[in-house]
Amino acid sequence: MVIDDSNTIRRSAEIFLVQAGCQVVLAEDGFDALAKIADHQPAIVFCDIMMPRLDGYQTCALIKKNARFKSTPVIMLSSKDGLFDRARGRMVGSDQYLTKPFTKDSLLQTVAAFALPATTEINQ
Repeated sequence: MVIDDSNTIRRSAEIFLVQAGCQVVLAEDGFDALAKIADHQPAIVFCDIMMPRLDGYQTCALIKKNARFKSTPVIMLSSKDGLFDRARGRMVGSDQYLTKPFTKDSLLQTVAAFALPATTEINQ
């Protein structure tokens, strides 16, 4: 699942992930994501930090507080790369932090590290 209020970021991530053989669910903000997460049960969630209505920190915290999704990896996406931002992400339960703009390789390496069984390889 890719949660970002930027259509460009959502579509870029979708293209990279679909090319690698992943199924992708897109969400425009935290509310949209929370409405879709139960139906789709994503193996990994990429979540922008700065979004309207429900920001990435709040969205991550709500995902992690749900017993059903507590173990789902949540990767924070942000153009902010400060220590405070990373620490705040960890405090709400994020598993990793990717700085935007991300590369295809960094996105796929993250998927490989968190969402795929060790025997599965991503087609790069």
